[in-house]
Amino acid sequence: MAEEPGTLLYYLKRSTEFLEKKEIPNPRVDAEWILSDLLNLPRIKLYSQFEMPLGQKEIDLYRLRILERSKRKPVAYITGKKGFHKFEYLVTDDVLIPRPETEELVDYLWKGKESLRANTTDQIQIWDLCSGSGCIGLSLAQLLESSVVTLSDLSEKAIEVSRRNAEKYNLTEKTNFFISDLDLSLPKELHFDLIVSNPPYIPESEKPDIMPDVLDYEPHLALFVSDFKDFHKRLLTAAKNRLKPGGKLMMETHPLYMNDVESIASELGFIHSKRILDSSKKERFFFAEVPSLS
Repeated sequence: MAEEPGTLLYYLKRSTEFLEKKEIPNPRVDAEWILSDLLNLPRIKLYSQFEMPLGQKEIDLYRLRILERSKRKPVAYITGKKGFHKFEYLVTDDVLIPRPETEELVDYLWKGKESLRANTTDQIQIWDLCSGSGCIGLSLAQLLESSVVTLSDLSEKAIEVSRRNAEKYNLTEKTNFFISDLDLSLPKELHFDLIVSNPPYIPESEKPDIMPDVLDYEPHLALFVSDFKDFHKRLLTAAKNRLKPGGKLMMETHPLYMNDVESIASELGFIHSKRILDSSKKERFFFAEVPSLS
């Protein structure tokens, strides 16, 4: 196809070349996502619009956003949104960008939804602990009928983002929000059938190994812990105290520290623990239960 100056294809190719020179991974894909968002077109539709001329305002905005990406700013922060499971959530640099691995956590629970109802004939009470954008809890709220979700995060700005996401999907009436250090600010009577969490779990000692797209832009509060064992003992203790009899916990964690998580959970009285592999065959998820009354 002829490449005419001023057309969509022309600027897409120039942007791809520019990002490639800046050693950005997947430069063509990023250039396409940024352009499709700017033009409010599905990415696949770009291929049928290659000869479309871009206006000067569109050109200027596209150049600005490509420049941001060349500085390693993640595409999700440039577009302000990220697809997750069956949904799309608003994101800002106050929250972690939802990961494909975390979609697997949601998918696992969704496919096993019948077992989640085993201990209740009422609404399923779910707590998304360290909720960030709310992508886990709000996805489950939509996938699991008769569920009520509590989102909690230490960051007030993260809770603001999750409120906006709940409003987007008309979920505010079945969602509770708390700014809280673990469960400290939750009402004492609040207990759950299911607790889900993607907490910070990267030891600070690993910061030098983290790619700049993450280290320079995503909130460190949502990523790093100074003492993995101490933090996870506090988190698992809060979860144990807040689960109803027979309640279940599923969390994402560091594959290299799964032994520590399992050991702490066992000491606290969790039972039926399982290590669940992600699609890369890493031990990414930890599942456990508390004993039932029977």
